[in-house]
Amino acid sequence: MRDERADMSTPAPFDTAAIRKEFPILEREIRGKPLVYLDSAASAQKPRAVLEALQNFYQSAYANIHRGVYQLSAEATELYEGGRDVVQKFIGAQDRREIVFVRNATEAINLVARTWAEENLEAGDEIVITALEHHANIVPWQMLAERHGTVLRVAPIDERGDVVLDAFEALLNERTKLVALTHVSNAIGTVNPLEKMIALAKAQGCCVLVDGAQAVPHRAVDVEALGCDFYAFSGHKLFAPTGIGVLHGRLPLLESMPPFMGGGDMIESVSFERTTYAAAPQRFEAGTPDIAGVVGLAAAIHFIEGIGMNAIEAWEQSLLEQATASLEDVAGLRLIGQAREKAAVVSFVLDGIHAHDVGTALDRSGIAVRVGHHCAQPLMDIFGVPATVRASFSLYNTPAEIDALVAALNETREIFG
Repeated sequence: MRDERADMSTPAPFDTAAIRKEFPILEREIRGKPLVYLDSAASAQKPRAVLEALQNFYQSAYANIHRGVYQLSAEATELYEGGRDVVQKFIGAQDRREIVFVRNATEAINLVARTWAEENLEAGDEIVITALEHHANIVPWQMLAERHGTVLRVAPIDERGDVVLDAFEALLNERTKLVALTHVSNAIGTVNPLEKMIALAKAQGCCVLVDGAQAVPHRAVDVEALGCDFYAFSGHKLFAPTGIGVLHGRLPLLESMPPFMGGGDMIESVSFERTTYAAAPQRFEAGTPDIAGVVGLAAAIHFIEGIGMNAIEAWEQSLLEQATASLEDVAGLRLIGQAREKAAVVSFVLDGIHAHDVGTALDRSGIAVRVGHHCAQPLMDIFGVPATVRASFSLYNTPAEIDALVAALNETREIFG
């Protein structure tokens, strides 16, 4: 008989040791040292559940989808379309048809730029972004401006790395047709107050796109509650394979948009005189898709749901607090971006030592961090640095690994004087 008192018990502690056992790559050594992987913001490692799902699919259920009448094709189609249902539930979408499978968040944003924006924006219309954006949420809008004469406006950030909300609101006017925002900065970890920003944009009648690539692995996302029109993310940051991503779009918008690419499986009928297109989302999934990627994405989502997104976020925030406090004690280290609300990312420079040299030195201790401009060159320019060292934490990282990072940085400081 179920014990009702269990609902009132203290939650079990976050079992990082058990979680780490699910990631075979963490058993590796690098240059004779245990691997300390602190680059999950670039791409997360893959748990056994995902690896096994991929292997099982290729070994026992692989076939092309939608077009076969034989059993294997039906099974593969069920797995692929079942993955759409998993993603719909995961991000709180209203309809499974609002989930479009793409390669990554970059392709998702470009899809919107080449379809919805091409159809709805004209010369003089304005697009508002923020100074925090990844290049994937800058360049497509610049390319659109070159083609159609639209105008790109950039909301500034303060010295901490927070968007200046008053300045953001001041940019919104009757010419603003699209607001494209990152949910979480990949470079410095700022978490934007999306509810407020989207509400301000909607008050002006703007369409809103959110780049959620850095949010979905670390916090619960509900696209209906956010009120955005489009939400984009990549699977590989969510413990899934590379080559699979998601565009969520409100169904009326998707149904009004032309196809992004032409080819097989996105059509209703084809003749040499005329082609009619399939309904959304199939209209945007031309050709054979990454079927295995969808299988892996569904497995990754089931894996993290088994742990609990709230538990993951709490654990990563504890790591962020430890890392921030510890790094502030490293001589000559300057943290870049200390927003009021942050994801588990620390970006920093060491005085007198180039970020690439720091990264190389850390690698000798088996510590993997990202160095460079993090596809956010305009943001680096604002902070007056060409590059930073970025350590990003995930559910499989530990306090001991932060201690190892700090010790290696102190050694690096001594080596370079």
